Amino acid sequence: MEALPPGWRLRFEETLPSTSDLLLRLAAAGEPEGLAVMARRQTGGRGRDGRVWESPAGNLYISLLLRPGTPARDAARWSLAGAIAMAEAVEPDLPDPAALRVKWPNDLLLDGAKLAGVLCESGATPGGRLDWVILGCGINLAVAPEVPGRATTRLPGDAPPEQVAVRLIRSVVSWRDRPMPDLIAAWLRRGPALGERLTLRTGTGETTGSFAGLAEDGALLLDTGAGPRRFGSGEVDGA
Repeated sequence: MEALPPGWRLRFEETLPSTSDLLLRLAAAGEPEGLAVMARRQTGGRGRDGRVWESPAGNLYISLLLRPGTPARDAARWSLAGAIAMAEAVEPDLPDPAALRVKWPNDLLLDGAKLAGVLCESGATPGGRLDWVILGCGINLAVAPEVPGRATTRLPGDAPPEQVAVRLIRSVVSWRDRPMPDLIAAWLRRGPALGERLTLRTGTGETTGSFAGLAEDGALLLDTGAGPRRFGSGEVDGA
């Protein structure tokens, strides 16, 4: 198994309510960057918008603590970085890495079914800098939990969670200080084809348009016929 990046620590817990909730408490208490918390099971895992994240034993549940110190407006880059890092962590175990795609902003799909997701949470200083970022990642290594209205899948083979965890950490560290255009380019290589028809659901309704790429800050661009429209949040295609 590969070594952790210098300065990183991997803490293993048998069972936790949520790896991210534990890191939130540790971050508030001053824990320095470089701690990853991994659990064999979660009893209260969380997805986006407060969704329950089913956490059967055998899958990877891990959260990483970073302290970027960059402007708070840059927080969106970490959802892209998390998706890219998850892809890089599982690609060595896939017979056809081209079957792996990312779905804006934070899901990983294998042959069109959900394989993994990342929940990005952050806190800012009074001066408007990112004090901490927590990337909470869940990857289906052994079990594909049932999700109403969604196809799910698991990683083929029997990759040990610890091995995938180390790959994930190494990838996140490698992208930590890369410029945003590099992140966007890496995401787009695994994302929808330009011009692909997408439907985005937001709190105000649905918008269907042709995928027109990502904005400089990682926002989704959809062309609805009158030029690209920018969306900073939402769910694509029934996520």
